[in-house]
Amino acid sequence: MGGMNITIAAVGRMKAGAERDLWDNYAKRLNWSLTLKEVEEKKPLKPTQLKIKEAELLLSAVPKGAFLVAMDRSGHALASEDLAKKLSALQDDGISEIAFVIGGSDGLDKSILVRAQLKIALGAMTWPHMLARVMLIEQVYRAQCILSNHPYHK
Repeated sequence: MGGMNITIAAVGRMKAGAERDLWDNYAKRLNWSLTLKEVEEKKPLKPTQLKIKEAELLLSAVPKGAFLVAMDRSGHALASEDLAKKLSALQDDGISEIAFVIGGSDGLDKSILVRAQLKIALGAMTWPHMLARVMLIEQVYRAQCILSNHPYHK
């Protein structure tokens, strides 16, 4: 599985610390091309306005024509193997640009959810959004290992 371009667009800036170290660790191991796009709205907006603005920023950070995956509580709780199969199937369909979007503390606006071609939940629990990034990149790395029969995922 070569030639997979993964973009993770997320609200907020990841600062130095434990989550950043974990992120860097998985990012280093990934053979697929990975881009992290961090977006932030500087104006103090009301939660509903903020979500709409963040959605615009996230969508503008996503490469044109990318397969859009929204990380959202309302999404499917996929098993790791199912995510790997999905990525493999996309590649078989000639899709190499995949973008995952992670919202801020209030989640993703419906303008993104209606455009997303796949919605994934990281389980029923709520996670801090910096940790959600780490969990997502770990699952992308795990999918790569599953598809290349690397022993990591056992």
